This record gives sequence, structure tokens and C-alpha cells, in this order.
Amino acid sequence: MSTTANVVVKPHKAGPFFGRHPWVLDTAIARVQCSPDDGAEVELLSDKGQWIARGLFNSRSRIRVRLYSWTAGQALDVAFWSTRLQAALDLRRQLAYDDPDGAARLVFSESDGLSGLVVDRFAGHLVVQPTALVMAKRLDEIVPILVDMLRPTGVTVRTEPATAKLEGMELESRQFCGKPPEDVEFITEHGIRYGVQMLGGQKTGFYLDQRENRRSAAHYVRGRRVLDVCCYSGAFSLAASVLGGAKEVIGLDASKSAVALAQANAQLNGVTNVRFETGDCFRSLQERVERGERFGAVVLDPPKFVRGRRGVAEALRAYHRLNHLAVDLLEPGGILVTCSCSGSVTREDFASMLFGVAVKSRREIQILEQRSAAPDHPVSVTCPENQYLKCFICRVV
Repeated sequence: MSTTANVVVKPHKAGPFFGRHPWVLDTAIARVQCSPDDGAEVELLSDKGQWIARGLFNSRSRIRVRLYSWTAGQALDVAFWSTRLQAALDLRRQLAYDDPDGAARLVFSESDGLSGLVVDRFAGHLVVQPTALVMAKRLDEIVPILVDMLRPTGVTVRTEPATAKLEGMELESRQFCGKPPEDVEFITEHGIRYGVQMLGGQKTGFYLDQRENRRSAAHYVRGRRVLDVCCYSGAFSLAASVLGGAKEVIGLDASKSAVALAQANAQLNGVTNVRFETGDCFRSLQERVERGERFGAVVLDPPKFVRGRRGVAEALRAYHRLNHLAVDLLEPGGILVTCSCSGSVTREDFASMLFGVAVKSRREIQILEQRSAAPDHPVSVTCPENQYLKCFICRVV
């Protein structure tokens, strides 16, 4: 007889979990039996006692239970994690995202049936990012599986402070095994070389989700003068120059260290028509508008403006201001590449914001492409919350 603790959901709350949504919020739970430890396996039951799924418990998180198996009696053991990890790696091989000199997201949390776990590969090095306490507690099981399957030169565990606080994690970024990464490691994407800071950089070191969007945006910029706002390490900028044949590219970022890395990446590739500047994106765009500058294309890839629906209205005002400034800088027929990584801002919200910009600026905005994250960031239809990235490629008349 199983000694696994039971978590019973409230009446009329079980539907999403029978439908395989992996997050059981504290507000959906009626009672917890047997006082499970944080990280322990639990069985999820309906208010009528029907078995729903097996998951992992965390009393410190608003996501009280993360669900992993809808097969009765299936233990969440090493064999289970091995099967899930192998399936995730097989998908990336099918996508041809296995270039040994390249980079890819190998595991994308709920989308790979591994809620709370992100794994990125940068050439021969892995960066493991637990986004849930329950996964942080299983790294001693999961990392050896990854090492056995991939034989990396090293594995670094990295945590994001805001997420760690929400989950009650005390785990700090550290070298798990193998050779520690250099201050800057190098990868290749679409034939362009990039230096990546896996420890001090943003996210896990590089915006892998924009991989295909960089190539698509480059298609529209031949012969144009391009402004890349919030350029970070210069990936959109270099793609515009090397892949797109842009006439001139100016990259802008508030971070001095990001601009230094972007400049180094330009030098690494022998690119001479790209330059980078440090400055606040809103202030810099406003000053350029006041000077009467014009560009053939503007790329906007700002950081996340909001984490929850409560702040969406304020975030949309910020997106509106940023995009309005960009439109004012565009010559007739110019290209606007505008992105949002704020998951709480829906695609419909973002399109509505652009409608407002068109009205205020009295410019026609034609959406040419609506894009999402690269296919190594798949979206499970049972957890659409993972569909966070919006990238609209527009023509501004």
C-alpha cells in the first residue's frame, strides 16, 4: 500500500488537472493529508476521492503541487526522469539543434513534462536552472543523467533570485561538476560567433528564444539603417549586419557590461558597420526623435516589464511609449521588429497596444509576421502559460 501523501482539491476545481495542467495552486486545494515534506511525492485527488495525478509538493510556493505523471502507480524516480530527459533531447536532435559549437534549450520546463527545470547547452557546457524548489531538491538525481547522456565539459547550476524567492529556494548559482565556464564562452548561431557570459549575463547567458526571430528580422533590413534597442550582447545587431546586409546598425543598451560584450562580439566577427552605445532606451529614443533622426528599421527587445496580470496595464503603457518613439524614428515604409517577453501580456494585448500606437502616431502599421520563441522552446497545449514571447515584424507606412 502506498504511503505517499494525498492532496485533495476543492469541489469543481479538478477539471484542469484531469486535463493535465501541471500547476495546482494553493487556492485550489481543500486539504493536505499526512503533512508531506517540501519536495515529497504526493497523489492528487478530487473532492470525490478520484485519483488524478502524481506530483511534487512545496508548502512555500503558490504553486503548491507540480504534476508530472497521470499514470497511476508511476514513481517519480531516476527511471522516470531519464525517460523524460531523453525525450527532450531527442526532440532537439530532430530539430537539428545539436550543433556541438552551437547553443540550444534542451529542457523547457512544463513543455517537456519537467515542470520547474530549464537546461541550456552552450557548446560543450550545460547551464541547469531550477525554477522550482522540488526540482532543485532533485538535482543530485537529474544532473548525473544529463552528464551520462551528453558528456558535457561542465555543468553550472544557476538560479534567478526573484524565482528563488517565490519558491522558497536557498540554492545559489554554483559549479555542479566538470570544468567551470570561462568568463566568456563562445557559441555559433547562423554562422555568427558570440561570446556568452553564463555566470554574470542575463538569463542563462544568451537569449536563445530569439534564435529564429533574429534570422527572420534580418530578411527585412538589407541596405537599411537599423537601431537595435535593448541590444544586450548584440545578437539582433550582428544578424542584421551579417545575415541581412544592413547599411549601418546602432545597438543600444542600459548595461555597460552588455555593450562591452556586444562590441567584443562585433570585433570577433570582423563587423565594422555596427556600433554600440550605453543609455536608457526611453531617453535615448526621445533624444533621437527630437534631433530628427530616421532609421529604416528599429528593433525593440526590452526586458520583462511585468510578472503578473496585476501590472499589465502599466506594462502596456510602457510598451506603448517605447513603440510610439520607435515609430516616430522610422522612415516611411520602415520596419519595426517589436518584442515582449512578459508572459502576462497576451498576444491580443500586444496587438491592441500597436493599434493604439498607430492611432496616436497617425501611421499605418502592417503586421508582416507574428512570431514566438524558437522551436526548442515548445509550448504544451495543456500549459499555454509557457507561450510568453511575442515578436511582431511590422511595416510602418
